Amino acid sequence: MLAYEPQLKQLARGLRAAMTDAEHRLWFRLRREQLLGVQFYRQRPIGKYIVDFYAPAVALVIEVGGGQHFEASQARRDERRTAYLEAQSLGVLRFADREVLQQLDAVVDVVFAAVSTTANPPDPLFQRGNPKPWRPSVSEQRGDLWNMISSQGPVWLGNVPATPLDGVERRPL
Repeated sequence: MLAYEPQLKQLARGLRAAMTDAEHRLWFRLRREQLLGVQFYRQRPIGKYIVDFYAPAVALVIEVGGGQHFEASQARRDERRTAYLEAQSLGVLRFADREVLQQLDAVVDVVFAAVSTTANPPDPLFQRGNPKPWRPSVSEQRGDLWNMISSQGPVWLGNVPATPLDGVERRPL
């Protein structure tokens, strides 16, 4: 775990409650281990900074900034911040709010590429805590049900036959 200044913890909580629209949209695509099972955290203190998104498993930081980041003074601060984070062996991706809002899929593709090439995510079997139970996807559930129905012939659910249309004779109740 990377060290941080303790007074930033409360500020980070406030920033999580007041995320920008761009941060919200990107967060919905990063949260709940959606990218290769990698856990992202939002508004995380690292050293003397609070980063927008942080994935410790792949040592990646994602920053989303508005128009103020294009000003010369803010650009210098961003360079120092990036240099500090890279000195901590973290990769840094920066996106403008406008990019996230208008080209979210392209932004997620860049993040996906960085996550997949940065390092192999840890195997879930060796993580601490309760493992997440395997659940079939909706399409797998439908496929299994369909295979079961078609192999057993006509199955009636009330007044509605639940069989594939493969020439099997339908009979009323």
